[in-house]
Amino acid sequence: MHSKNDPSPIPVKRIRLLRWLWKLPLVFMVVTSLQVLTLRFVDPWFSSFMAIRQVEAVMQGEWSFRVAYDWRDLDKMAPSLPLSMVAAEDQNFATHHGFDLDAIEKARVHNRKMVERAEKRGRPVTRLRGASTISQQVAKNLFLWQGSHRVTRWARKGLEAWYTVLIEALWPKSRILEVYANIAEFGDGVYGGQAAARRYWGKDAARLTPAESARLAAVLPSPRRYSAAKPGPYVQRRAKRIQRQVVQIGGTAYLEALR
Repeated sequence: MHSKNDPSPIPVKRIRLLRWLWKLPLVFMVVTSLQVLTLRFVDPWFSSFMAIRQVEAVMQGEWSFRVAYDWRDLDKMAPSLPLSMVAAEDQNFATHHGFDLDAIEKARVHNRKMVERAEKRGRPVTRLRGASTISQQVAKNLFLWQGSHRVTRWARKGLEAWYTVLIEALWPKSRILEVYANIAEFGDGVYGGQAAARRYWGKDAARLTPAESARLAAVLPSPRRYSAAKPGPYVQRRAKRIQRQVVQIGGTAYLEALR
């Protein structure tokens, strides 16, 4: 028997709960690892961003809205499209391991200058620079969500980092680029190179020209703000720079080196 001075015994239910709690991180690691490993070999039917956009449309009463998505393997696309995406978004894609520390530092310095300049002029901050790699974009677009709430933003960032590590560890670089070229949003509800080529130019992604590919890459990461079909001055200038950068990174030889 327990004396009055003995600490009360821990209830059995609480012991079982504690046992499960310490197992949860292990379960999470196993489940997400299997999830990412499966998608190395199985083409995704949809992404988290696609599902969220479709739900948003229904909630807003846009009953006729349909996400445009049509998977194409990397070798069934014009090489200019994935090359343009690398040139525009992540020129160190072949050499980093998911996170480009040099780009992060450059973005930090640039953004600090932009904030200081905006404060001096009494104007809102514009044109802040991001440093997300293609691997991080795949992690976010495929598995996570968008949002500006402080708590959910930090939770998403943590999950994004974890999924990025898994993707880099379990997928070859060519698979990462293939998935990105298929799930990136190129317009409101238009996901992937094939859907964009069909929507804007009535052709397959295999027939995209270097100029068209550069215009698609130029609207990233703001595809609902800019148009690849009717490009304004900013998209036109950026597309020309992207075409020059495609040559600088090595053209089609760059893709061959990823295989």
